[in-house]
Amino acid sequence: MVRRRRFVLAALAGVVGCLAALKIMPGTAWAAGRVHRYRMRFLRPPGALAEEDFLGRCIRCGQCAEACPNNCIQYFGLEGGVAAMGTPFIIPRQQACILCMKCGDICPTGALASIPRTVATIIDKVQMGKARVDKHLCLSYQGKTCGVCYRACPLPDISLRVGYLEQPHVLKDCVGCGLCERACIQMPQAIRIIPHLGERSV
Repeated sequence: MVRRRRFVLAALAGVVGCLAALKIMPGTAWAAGRVHRYRMRFLRPPGALAEEDFLGRCIRCGQCAEACPNNCIQYFGLEGGVAAMGTPFIIPRQQACILCMKCGDICPTGALASIPRTVATIIDKVQMGKARVDKHLCLSYQGKTCGVCYRACPLPDISLRVGYLEQPHVLKDCVGCGLCERACIQMPQAIRIIPHLGERSV
């Protein structure tokens, strides 16, 4: 049933993509504007082009999610509007990106760039978002040492460091993979990724 639903969604999304490419539907600039109206906070997979270019390049083939070993990539239905239907996204609180870069390697159009899996290239090329700590929710800022987010970070002391009582401090090279948010034991989470697409309500 899941595969059937994916097939139908991919087929519909493919039609939408073709119509957009043929100029029968509004252009990608309009589509990018629609994405900013989503009533959710989401990330694009690593290596995604700027949103307008991404929507124009993605053919909704579904290969990125099939290649993802962490099963963190989902596809939009109609909740984001017709223009973004079938495009991949990640909700880090549900399942975060492990930065394996396999989605970009499999992408046939370059909507997701192929990025070598090295620290230097990931820091330079991956810009999914940036973590933000809510000190009012974080246990380490309330006198109870935690450090779970730091231990979950794939780039410790590069993207995230800890201080007194393991208080987390986000650094400029945070790539926004979401593993810290996924690992946070607080409800609601004390650390969350703010997408580079812009801030949205969850």
